[in-house]
Amino acid sequence: MRVEGSCHCGETVFEVTEAPASVTRCTCSLCAKRGALWAYYTPAQFRLLSPAENLATYLWGSRTVKHHFCASCGCGTYSESPDWSTGKPDFDNPRVAVNARLFDEFDLETVPVTMIDGKNLW
Repeated sequence: MRVEGSCHCGETVFEVTEAPASVTRCTCSLCAKRGALWAYYTPAQFRLLSPAENLATYLWGSRTVKHHFCASCGCGTYSESPDWSTGKPDFDNPRVAVNARLFDEFDLETVPVTMIDGKNLW
């Protein structure tokens, strides 16, 4: 079941191939300030439906993660990064972290939330 999402103003629209089974709350400084709940996908499972020009990108710290946000309303939409599940970047397995708070017609209360201690890991 595909799930579509969008920023506040609707200028940035995306879809994923399936609803998340869980979401992640990261405590790093950026994620904490954004308030995002992340759902992780492979690049093949994610599709940007609006023009890429509608996005702006923030590179922080190691500059290995592209944090995208709507250039009009500022909502943090998704991030592209290597797989960090081992604590180190795996560039052979890229991931797309989608801000699940932006999913349309999806009840976040139905999935468990896992916390990552990004404040002390990164």
